[in-house]
Amino acid sequence: MSSLLRRHPRAGAAGAALAATAALLVAGLSGSANAGTTPDARSGDAPSAADTLRTDAAPPALLKSMERDLGIDRKQAERRLANEAEAGATAGRLSLALGADFAGAWVSGADSGTLTVATTDTRDVAAIEARGAEATVVRHSLAELDAAKVRLDKAAAGRDTTGAPVWYVDVRSNQVVVRAARPSAARSLLSAAGIGASLARVEKSAEQPRPLYDLRGGEAYYINNSGRCSIGFPVTKGTQQGYATAGHCGRAGAATSGHNRVAQGTFQGSVFPGRDMAWVATNSSWTATPYVKGAGGQNVQVTGSTQAPVGSSVCRSGSTTGWHCGVIQQLNTSVTYPEGTITGVTRTSVCAEPGDSGGSYISGSQAQGVTSGGSGNCISGGTTYFQPLNPLLQNYGLTLKTTGGNEEPPPGGEEPGGTWSAGTVYQAGDTVTHGGATYRCLQGHQAQPGWEPPNVPALWQRV
Repeated sequence: MSSLLRRHPRAGAAGAALAATAALLVAGLSGSANAGTTPDARSGDAPSAADTLRTDAAPPALLKSMERDLGIDRKQAERRLANEAEAGATAGRLSLALGADFAGAWVSGADSGTLTVATTDTRDVAAIEARGAEATVVRHSLAELDAAKVRLDKAAAGRDTTGAPVWYVDVRSNQVVVRAARPSAARSLLSAAGIGASLARVEKSAEQPRPLYDLRGGEAYYINNSGRCSIGFPVTKGTQQGYATAGHCGRAGAATSGHNRVAQGTFQGSVFPGRDMAWVATNSSWTATPYVKGAGGQNVQVTGSTQAPVGSSVCRSGSTTGWHCGVIQQLNTSVTYPEGTITGVTRTSVCAEPGDSGGSYISGSQAQGVTSGGSGNCISGGTTYFQPLNPLLQNYGLTLKTTGGNEEPPPGGEEPGGTWSAGTVYQAGDTVTHGGATYRCLQGHQAQPGWEPPNVPALWQRV
């Protein structure tokens, strides 16, 4: 059975190879399916992906936690953040180039020095390898896997799925996976969705996810002077300040108080189950900051919300267990709690406990999402899920508070001479115009001043 985690009131040669791979990934950013249409990130005209995502600004506390939780050293942690940024951009470009053949991408290795891209067509291998990535040829495209996942979500509606509480798209195995305490329940769900054995597999699991209840990300807040959750990310909406958090923490209208028990704000919107998203508008006593509470209480800066690829490192801040790190295991996951099923969450190897719900997930300096639920604990280890942040920002029209000087965009927010707009949440594949040219989005993110398409080839490709 799945459940939420809310805190109730009681309640050597290898190194050379990796370095070479990383160099190829960086080099791969300057190319495109249409040669000559993308600014060269190495020429000085535009920053690299690592520059754009400010991986060099990772604070020592974040790197130290990555060392502890991922079993790597400081240099590997630094390289890992840079490699993951470059890999995300390269994967985005290859996704556009391969089109319907694209079957997903992931990073691996102690410093994420290897990017693997899957395709359904052997003729794509040369193009993938030319970008410094490893190629693997598989049977099903990512579009096929996502469509099967949608059928599972629909089949689960109105059914008791506590016996098979988790399902997701696993790009590494090129299948949809259903994790179940009772395999018969998983097989029944797959049968109802009309999904055959070649497209899916069942994994026996005792996992019992639950929400992680309990204006700096990761700090505690209290709901109606009772249950406790954690702040996700400080945000603004016009002149109103507040923060993003998990929907299961409170309903619209619920009052909150801060970690110091001082009156704080009110839930403005909340969705749960289905999704697990909410936001709280705070009173004038509270000021939104572009930080997450890191190890030892140090500030970890937030510079954007670019989605990290599968296999990337990710760290979580919560008011019960503090700061812990792990990796992104799967995107596009559905999980069943006693209260119902939520879809579109991300599965991770980071531990969490009751009271951590709503708290921040961050990769390097890029906000990823807010803690939803999980199983296990931070002594024996566990699995947790986060609600991705970009859909939350988009749903409520919020602007993430960042250190990049992201003033709230003016009404309309349209860039003169184009449709690109600061404050807009863009998904991979979206197209915009700017300065008379058309660009296609490579990685999901919320646009910020300074991230205009010509300036950030890690996020946009000219078409």
